[in-house]
Order: sequence, then C-alpha cells, then structure tokens
Amino acid sequence: MTKRAAIKRQSREGGAFDGPDYGQDSKVRRLPTASNRGWSPHPSNDDREQGYLKTLKPKSEGQAALLNAIDTSNLCVALGPAGTGKTYLAVAKAVEALEAGKVGRIVLSRPAVEAGESIGFLPGAMEDKLAPYLRPLYDALSDRLTMKRVGALMAEGLIEIAPVGYMRGRTLNNAFIVIDEAQNCTYVQLKMLLTRLGWHSTMVVTGDPGQTDLLPSLSGLADIAARLEAVPEISVVRLAEGDIVRHPLVASMIGVL
Repeated sequence: MTKRAAIKRQSREGGAFDGPDYGQDSKVRRLPTASNRGWSPHPSNDDREQGYLKTLKPKSEGQAALLNAIDTSNLCVALGPAGTGKTYLAVAKAVEALEAGKVGRIVLSRPAVEAGESIGFLPGAMEDKLAPYLRPLYDALSDRLTMKRVGALMAEGLIEIAPVGYMRGRTLNNAFIVIDEAQNCTYVQLKMLLTRLGWHSTMVVTGDPGQTDLLPSLSGLADIAARLEAVPEISVVRLAEGDIVRHPLVASMIGVL
C-alpha cells in the first residue's frame, strides 16, 4: 500500500498517523497538543495578560459608563487622557450600529491639525493630502472591519471620513457621527459641529483637553463640555488614569507629566 492510500484509509477510519511511515522524514505531522502549543487565543487560556476580542466589552468602569452613555444619549462627550479607548469605543459602536441597521451611515470627522511641527506640502488629491491626519480613524475602522469591507462601504457612501472644515452647512440625519481629537477644535468649530446633528442620529465627541495642539486659550473642548453638562439629555463622560488600557507605562507617564 502506498503512503497516499494509507493516509486516505487512516483519515476515513479516524485514526492517527502513528505508523513508521510518518516519522521524522514524513511530510505529515501530528498537530501539537494544547499542553505544548504555547499561547492560544482560546478564551480558556487564563495565563495570557491581554487578549484580542472582537466582542466589544468595557475594561473599566469608565469605559462601561461611556458605552452606556452612547447607547442612551443622542449626544455624548467623552473626555479623558490618551489610551482610555475613547476613539476606539466610539468607532466600534458606530460600526455596530451600522451593521445592525440602526443608522444608515457613519460620518467620522477629525481636525487636520499638525502635532507641533509642519510636514509641508503633500502631493496628490484631497484624499491623499488628508490621509495622514485621518489615519487613526482608518486604523480603528480596520480593527473592526476588514480593509476590503471598509473600502467597499466608503465607495458606497456608507462610511464617510471628512475633516472638520468640510462639515459646515450639513445636516446629518440617520447617521452615527464621531468627532475625534476635538481638543484641537476651537469653540466656534465645536459649536458648528454639534449643530450638525440631525434626526435619528447619534454623535460622539472625543478628546483630551490636556493634550491640545492649539494654544490652550483657543481650544474650546473644555468650555463646551462644561456648558453641556447642564443639559440633561446630553452625556458628558470623564475618563481618568484608571481607565487607560494601553501599556501600563502610559498610565504612569500620564500621572507625572
């Protein structure tokens, strides 16, 4: 009997390939057992320090409050230091709402402000010039959807990524809007963005007032959040150092910087 025939017979009978023909020189190998496989993505492996889960779950009380605020309020403002998951949770909820048919499209906006240095002239069309500024939003989207699906949804107009300067005059109905890095918006810009909210829409504004790339007197996020807290129908969630889910050193640095 040839090796190929033996393999077929063993697979039909459900037996293991333990014969001498399947030794060190064979192309057929037994899969490693769970005990010597090392790290496994299976949820029962409790030895790992962190895991990658597509299921959206809060990792702190602050994140749980943010997710609840997004579910219950049409306008939510999320303030907190870097690494608290503000942008990721907002984009993830936007994708979840689109996939469930709760909204007709996703609109993501971010100010095109350089972080302390000028990168000069950028060649290409408008999309090419804005790509470096909007990259964090693409990263969050690609983590919840495949890049092929993101491209298809953008081509259909179901996902739109636009800079703040292109939002004036619009009314966003039946949409999930995420305004990211809002600390780099002025008071007038934020007022313009907030008034874009239309019927059957949800808007989430995220930012860190302590990490603005504008002059502190120009950033309008802290003032806007303080004023909106007086409105019962609007949720303002303030995340803290304990909600940081990035590398533990990030929380340590935030505490001393």
